[in-house]
Amino acid sequence: MIWDNNDDIKLIECANNGRTIQKFLNESREERRPYVFVTNTMNIKPLRRLLVPVSMLEEETYKAEICTYLARKTGAHIILLQANDYGSHARQNVNRIVTHIKAVAEKSGENISYEICMARKDSFGLVREASERQRDFRHDLLILTASRDYGLDDILFGPPERKAIQRALVPVMLINPREDLFSLCD
Repeated sequence: MIWDNNDDIKLIECANNGRTIQKFLNESREERRPYVFVTNTMNIKPLRRLLVPVSMLEEETYKAEICTYLARKTGAHIILLQANDYGSHARQNVNRIVTHIKAVAEKSGENISYEICMARKDSFGLVREASERQRDFRHDLLILTASRDYGLDDILFGPPERKAIQRALVPVMLINPREDLFSLCD
């Protein structure tokens, strides 16, 4: 696998248990490199298809570098799942990711295949939809952005990434947003 013996990507192997997953999520909050959760219930296969949900949040564009890197290393096809939002932020984020993919492909001379799919849900239900539609997309890795800060509902019911990891049939890669990104509540 691409993340075996790779210092640029942290591998977290754990049981598919909410409390265990949450413990590792909490420990990884300051991690700046991507980290991959592999639970005992996941089917690990060579990377051929990467599912990248893209919401309205600015930090979603950080997925561009990661999915492009993985696609180049493995030849995987990128599926950009665009949130079905009323506004244009999700579409703009998808366009930024596509621009990055095309620039890297042009510079490297490689063919990086991708497609854009419209989600059924908006940005707030996108992670759940991505983890529930695994059979539709037949992907081998789900790439998510970790929550910057946990709100009250995340504390009470668990953050969306924990639920996605628990539902996932394939490994889940998380990317922490930069610390200096915006925060209105700090």
